[in-house]
Amino acid sequence: MGVLKDKFKEKAQIAQEEIKELLKEHGTKVIGEVTLAQAYQGMRGITGLVTETSLLDSQEGIRFRGYSIPELYEKLPKAKGGSEPLPEGLFYLMLIGEIPTEEDVTHLTEVIQRRSHVPLHVFKAIDSLPLTAHPMTMFVVGIMALQTDSNFAKAYAAGVNKKDYWDTTFDDAYLLIARLPHIAAYVYRRKYKDSVHITPNGLMDWAENFAHMLGIDDPDFKELMRMYMTIHADHEGGNVSAHTTHLVGSALSDPYLAYAAGMNGLAGPLHGLANQEVIKWIYEMQENLGTDLPAREQIAQYVHDTLTAGKVVPGYGHAVLRKTDPRFTAQMEFGKKHMPEDKLCRTVWNVYEVVPPILQSVGKIKNPWPNVDAHSGALLVHYGLVEYEFYTVLFAVSRALGVLSSLIWDRALAMPLERPKSVTTESVKQWLDGKGHVWGD
Repeated sequence: MGVLKDKFKEKAQIAQEEIKELLKEHGTKVIGEVTLAQAYQGMRGITGLVTETSLLDSQEGIRFRGYSIPELYEKLPKAKGGSEPLPEGLFYLMLIGEIPTEEDVTHLTEVIQRRSHVPLHVFKAIDSLPLTAHPMTMFVVGIMALQTDSNFAKAYAAGVNKKDYWDTTFDDAYLLIARLPHIAAYVYRRKYKDSVHITPNGLMDWAENFAHMLGIDDPDFKELMRMYMTIHADHEGGNVSAHTTHLVGSALSDPYLAYAAGMNGLAGPLHGLANQEVIKWIYEMQENLGTDLPAREQIAQYVHDTLTAGKVVPGYGHAVLRKTDPRFTAQMEFGKKHMPEDKLCRTVWNVYEVVPPILQSVGKIKNPWPNVDAHSGALLVHYGLVEYEFYTVLFAVSRALGVLSSLIWDRALAMPLERPKSVTTESVKQWLDGKGHVWGD
């Protein structure tokens, strides 16, 4: 067994015993109540999942194993000469629950490099799609084609003991994380660069190699990819991509199937596709106003027009957060350090000053602040990655770190098949009339 896998096994055994004792002593305690509105309106605020890797606080934002994004910047190892945390270190933290050493991250990077080979049939599957297909479609097809290599599927078919499910889940997750940048870069180069592909560089770290395969070797862009892959990695367990991966995995679908399902959820405009929608909205605003650097007054009027037309301002608002997303702040700081005069970034910053007060005046909006999607596209455009349909694929590569480390923990802790109770509106009406109930037997 590998060093990281051995350490994970040790941590998982401790957690198993701890959870066993928690359930034995407190298993019947009630941790929340569900309102009728929650049942009809997306289950918002219902505590019904355990995700070990991260926790989202409405005021503090995301914490990975208890560490905020500013703390990650301080504590996680960085590339030589760089100032952004290495995403491999965050994967280690989410998996093990400890800040890794530079040696830990170097070892993890080397293992990923050795496992990054992508079988040719994966590229052939992607090539079978028309060039008009959305990049996320191509990306998920590549993941599904990789499923032929699933260690979990082979072990399950051979009758592996359920206490060992985590072992091959671990192997599959490792392989996926190692190979995803190559698949994503292949999709990008196929769709936008006339299929002129770039081979991986086995001497580069995970995010640096991804930037290299995309064809953007600017050192600052490599730093951006390290930051991007870190801050997009996880957002606790209830978001669509994380929950879907967990749900499909609970049926003992292998990690390839579970991750592909989660990424189909990420592709939705109310989730990961939002970063694409932000750039489209800004471009449309610039075109309508006839300027690439609109004044705050112009932006304010355009925002009012957007809201009056019954549309939303993409990138603003979040289901949980009640303040500016710390991930937005991290990107804004990156922009002000590396591209302070960039007109698109300056527009993003002006929108940030204008939009929250307008949304607050509407009255019904609980969170008028920007989320992670409000800024990411502007940084990517600065370095020439202007194909905004591809942005969700970048998000997907990053999100693999969180959802797959969570999936490993799901199998290590023997999380069962997820099967919540559902009811009909007729049964609800009968319950309200005192003629029945709406809870499970």
